[in-house]
Order: sequence, then structure tokens, then C-alpha cells
Amino acid sequence: MTQLHKQLEAVNDEATFLAFVQALAVDRRNDAEHWENGNIEDFLEAANAWAEASDFGASHGLSAASPWRKFATFLYCGKIYE
Repeated sequence: MTQLHKQLEAVNDEATFLAFVQALAVDRRNDAEHWENGNIEDFLEAANAWAEASDFGASHGLSAASPWRKFATFLYCGKIYE
């Protein structure tokens, strides 16, 4: 499991969310070729498509997750969702 994914799983409050966002930015800067979506429009469309397809994570077991974790997952899916 990647460090970024481990950090995503640890998100449960404002501080861990902000740390995850910083790590996501660093990941983009250092590893952009492994991102599915290379511009902001595609990133946001992919994140939105994931949210719609998964009922904002409910179908992936995030129903009881904190809003911080759900939004962090939304951002992460902007990176990986096609």
C-alpha cells in the first residue's frame, strides 16, 4: 500500500485532512505521470463521477466515515478514477 493511501485511511479530522491534502499535492508534483487526470477539469470530473457512482463512498463502506475522510477520498479519486 502506498504512503499516500495509508495517509488517506488515517484521515479523521481537520488536521489529518490538511496533512493528506499536502501529501496529495506533493504526490502530484513528484509523480504526475501516474495520475489518471492531468488537468483540473478532468480531476474534478473524475472525483465527481466517483461520488455519483459510489453514492459518495457509501457503496465502498464510507457511510459511517467522517466528512473529512469522505472529502479526502473524493480528492484521492480525482487522481485515480477514470
